Amino acid sequence: MTSTSRLLYDERLTAPRVWWAIAVLFGLSLALIFLPYGIIAALIALSLGTCLAGMYVSAQGSARIRVTGDTLFVMDARIPLTALGQPEVLAGEEARAWRTYKADLRAFMVMRSFITTAVRVEVLDPEDPTPYLYLSTRTPDRLAEAIGARA
Repeated sequence: MTSTSRLLYDERLTAPRVWWAIAVLFGLSLALIFLPYGIIAALIALSLGTCLAGMYVSAQGSARIRVTGDTLFVMDARIPLTALGQPEVLAGEEARAWRTYKADLRAFMVMRSFITTAVRVEVLDPEDPTPYLYLSTRTPDRLAEAIGARA
């Protein structure tokens, strides 16, 4: 992203806080399993288990969506807004439908199971085989507005 582009939208799809608690509980359960082998083994299991589970939770929350005046950044992808159609806000059953039986295998999808709303955007570039983008987001109206506001 260049420093001259103005940021219209920025969201990190972080994992829910309860997942972090589950990661700690996973470490504790491993510590209890290794407790019969001694306190040192239990502490090592606690550390390793919590770190492994924490790495998984962190990876689930690493996706980022940003929109500047002319570009959509989704994780590592950079898509010019001129190559995109009008965004469609999806919630409830419609979002679930586009995640499941309406989904196209060629679509670019950033889905998070813990986020139930999304934005779907058609790809207008005739040379791109991707028919649409499906982006999970907690604020679909703001994302759709940012994508629709072309420079």
